[in-house]
Amino acid sequence: MSTAEETDGENTPWSEVTPEAARRLLVAAVEAFAERGYHATTTRDIAGRAGMSPAALYIHYKTKEELLHRISRIGHDRALRLLETAADSGGTPSDRLADAVRSFVRWHAERHTTARVVQYELEALGDGHRAEIVALRRKSDAAVRRIISEGVRAGEFDVPDVPGTTLAVLSLCIDVARWFNAQGSRTPEEVGTLYADLVLRMVGAQK
Repeated sequence: MSTAEETDGENTPWSEVTPEAARRLLVAAVEAFAERGYHATTTRDIAGRAGMSPAALYIHYKTKEELLHRISRIGHDRALRLLETAADSGGTPSDRLADAVRSFVRWHAERHTTARVVQYELEALGDGHRAEIVALRRKSDAAVRRIISEGVRAGEFDVPDVPGTTLAVLSLCIDVARWFNAQGSRTPEEVGTLYADLVLRMVGAQK
């Protein structure tokens, strides 16, 4: 995992995962899934990256799919928290939409390796776990849709199709994880600011 992901403003990456061995396995799984894809990664690959035996993995995770679910659940919880915090904050709809996009994009840039796994391995989850994650995605959609709807009602945004625009905004933000390069010319903050401006233009925000 890149240095940028290790120092993205959170004290310890995956700090909610304990004990330490379970956290090491989860970090190793993120790296392996992002590099090789879920289906091409074996539990032996993950254990090896963590410097542990395959048997040690099963002490903490019953299956490879359980590991993916844990990664996806934590990632989606964090993303939802960012969006709901922005949606519930004070300020105009433009302010809140810009804040939501800026923080959501910054997270996808700072945590691009993690975000690729979280956002693009959904279909590898079992039915129950997939349904759980889809429900979280719907809440994220609802947070952004609420901001845009309030902007339309206030006459601040010109958006004829709120659901479609919400989908476009989220898709634009999420795709940052696919291309962001920590060694590139733009910082996560700069990308977040750029995308916030682009989205405000998209919704026809009245300045």
